[in-house]
Amino acid sequence: MLLAVSIIKLICEVALLGLAGRWLLGLLAGRNKEGNFFYKALEAITKPFVSAARFITPKAIIDRHVPLVAFLLLGFVWIVSFIEKLRICTQIGIALCK
Repeated sequence: MLLAVSIIKLICEVALLGLAGRWLLGLLAGRNKEGNFFYKALEAITKPFVSAARFITPKAIIDRHVPLVAFLLLGFVWIVSFIEKLRICTQIGIALCK
């Protein structure tokens, strides 16, 4: 169970950092972001999470805001997995949790 929670937490961390990097690089690159290699790489990493967020959100939310929705959902999943990992680690002992 600890391994599953740790994997979910790790996937959320990678996706959250990818979305944050994509946003920051989008700010720095401006209108030329679509031609930027690193922006495209971050876009490829985060595309499954943004697509999942688009699938579960209503059509009233514009496409520009969907990455923010994905970021907030991933943040919520990360918090839940962090709390669950803490609960498991306190049950089995900190020494076994490393």
